[in-house]
Amino acid sequence: MGIGTMPWLGDLKKMAERFTLPGIDIGALIEWQRKDMEALAEANRQAYEGVQALVSRRNEILQETLAQWQAAMKGFGSGDILTNQAETAKQQVEKALANFRELSQMEAQARNNAWKVMQDRMQENLANLQKLLQPK
Repeated sequence: MGIGTMPWLGDLKKMAERFTLPGIDIGALIEWQRKDMEALAEANRQAYEGVQALVSRRNEILQETLAQWQAAMKGFGSGDILTNQAETAKQQVEKALANFRELSQMEAQARNNAWKVMQDRMQENLANLQKLLQPK
């Protein structure tokens, strides 16, 4: 994302160039803010994509579970369902726990990706601030 994707920043930069303050680089301040906005937009994009992937996978898991449940119900009338009932229940509990772990990991990864974008930008801000505060 550059000024081309945020035209109002270009207008703001042109307007700010008319004003000068001793010892302050208005263009650098505007660039700083532009980068902050880009980082925020990227963090939001990362979070949105993470939530989309999480919802998609949750729906897949739900469809798989319903299909398995329907298959189990078809065999309910037969005599061997009782012999396999304990094993089937054990497998379903293990599968549910594995699915829960997978979804939890996906959610954590999405959150971490968005946070990393913001953390990186904060580090850049600190470095810029240190440069600005150094005596000239």
